[in-house]
Amino acid sequence: MPNSVWLLFAIVMEVIATSCLKASSGFTRPWPSLVVVIGYGSAFYFLSLALRTMPVGVAYAIWSGAGIVLVTAIAWIIYGQKLDAIALAAMGLIIAGAVILNMRAGHG
Repeated sequence: MPNSVWLLFAIVMEVIATSCLKASSGFTRPWPSLVVVIGYGSAFYFLSLALRTMPVGVAYAIWSGAGIVLVTAIAWIIYGQKLDAIALAAMGLIIAGAVILNMRAGHG
């Protein structure tokens, strides 16, 4: 399977796990807590598969940048988190940085 697919799986699992942290109420609710533990475990496993050939800096930048943007979007939709223009601009910069780093990964 292509490394980008493993990275995508890692991102999805990390976003699911992080999004369930609030619902776990400090790990006092069993089902959301189980989702968090399984999600993070799976995320790191899939990330390790992606890192077989992907540069760690590029993979981590994409993983963390996508995670930040997706978790923020979920928090906005599910938890009613407010996003102002500065937050939206910052997320745009995160996305731009990850894209530029990915484009430059094969150079230098």
